[in-house]
Amino acid sequence: MNGIYDEIRIAVHQVWHRRWLALAVMWGICLAGWLVIALIPNSYESGARLFVQMQSILPEKMGISTGERMADIDRVRQTLTSAENLERVVRSTDLVVQAGNAGDVDEMVARLQRNITVKSPQDNMFEIGVRTSGGGLTDAQNARLAKTVTEKLLDLFVAENLAGDRAETGDTIRFLDGELARREKALQVAEQARAAFEQKYVGLLPGVGSIAQRMEAARSESQDVEANLMAAQSALSALNGQLGSTPATVAAPSFGGGSVGGARGRIAALEAQISDDQAKGWTEAHPDVIAARQQINRLRGAAASEGRGGSTVGTTPNPMYMTLRSMQAEKQATVAALTARRAQIGSDMSQFAAKQAAEPGVVAEQSRLNRDYDVLKAQYDKLLSDREDVRLRSDVATKTDSISFRVIDPPYLPRVPVSPNRPLLLALVLVLGIAGGVGAAFAKAQLQTTYATAERLARASGLPVLGAVGEVLTPANIVDRRKRLVWFAGGAGALGACFALLLLVEFVQRGMMA
Repeated sequence: MNGIYDEIRIAVHQVWHRRWLALAVMWGICLAGWLVIALIPNSYESGARLFVQMQSILPEKMGISTGERMADIDRVRQTLTSAENLERVVRSTDLVVQAGNAGDVDEMVARLQRNITVKSPQDNMFEIGVRTSGGGLTDAQNARLAKTVTEKLLDLFVAENLAGDRAETGDTIRFLDGELARREKALQVAEQARAAFEQKYVGLLPGVGSIAQRMEAARSESQDVEANLMAAQSALSALNGQLGSTPATVAAPSFGGGSVGGARGRIAALEAQISDDQAKGWTEAHPDVIAARQQINRLRGAAASEGRGGSTVGTTPNPMYMTLRSMQAEKQATVAALTARRAQIGSDMSQFAAKQAAEPGVVAEQSRLNRDYDVLKAQYDKLLSDREDVRLRSDVATKTDSISFRVIDPPYLPRVPVSPNRPLLLALVLVLGIAGGVGAAFAKAQLQTTYATAERLARASGLPVLGAVGEVLTPANIVDRRKRLVWFAGGAGALGACFALLLLVEFVQRGMMA
């Protein structure tokens, strides 16, 4: 904790010794920032609230839902800020005086579109906000312009026929009626063609899946069977070759009682083990098979010695041969089954091909008729739904007072700019200036190495510091230091006074607008 306190004390000492640099940076940042803030034009905003009453006693089940009404309200909101309406606003206000040509008018329309907001915080409730700034106008003129534009937008909103253009609605209904009649005739023709086709060919069409689909499935299965058959035949050929080189019996010595044992019996057991391993799918490269082969090679010498030793030699069935025969029978059965399946699939594919040749266009014709009918039916249903929606809206608009307006909050003349918030910005610039000055002094202290305490010098040099000599001030030095402190306090106080003066000017201007 003491170390942190010492570091803070040293940092403050370094900044204080460079206080004139800090003060200069503060003044520079504050003057630049306050100048930028002074150049920002004031923005004045006027607004109004109005209620749009959708008067209709028709229930929602007849087609006029809340979502559809909100869509109509959104259409009205978009109409308010359209380029055509805003151009009318420009030409009816003081903005037209500033417009020298058509390009200037378009630019003002684009600027208004960016500065006009139309929100709907609640159902059927509109809030219109207009913000104006700059443009070569004074603050009072911008405030009056914001109110005037808001009033013009309200007038346009009420003056327009929000129920829609009835003539346009009638044209839309007549167009939909004509399209429905044309689609209905085409749909009847498609229905008749499909009924005639089904009556003629319903007995010939496949029960499950089309011929092409069945042919594709049979072809895929045939490829799988062919691959399995080739694998089985290869395995059978390998077994036949191995069986041809394997004797059916092996010599077995008998001692005393004719029992089989010794090296020859061990060889027979190892060969039987190798046969079992190969039946599992192991190859000659498997480590266990290689080890068994090596043992057999070592035992062959001992088996020859047993033959010279006076024992009687007999024969016994070769276990490896019997195992290979069993595997051969299994592979032969597999090959026979796969061959029969291949023949059956070939027969099925021939029947499919014959059926497809006898009826080449039936499936394609059925698909075409169904596709045409589905497309026409979807188009007809969509047109019918659209026509009924338009007709219902037209009836509501012509037979009821569908929309009425009530201004809740009329446009007002703004007294205070909404932006920028100069008091806050001025204070932020002052804080940034102070922080920048302190930071500049601290940064310079880090670049120019100084030692505020003897301990810090000892740590930096690695040498012992015997002591420190304090500064001795003469009366002249004390007077000079006091003058400098007064000048520094005056500079800092002048900065605060400038800040206070700017705040005073801002509030005086606001009071004059009010």
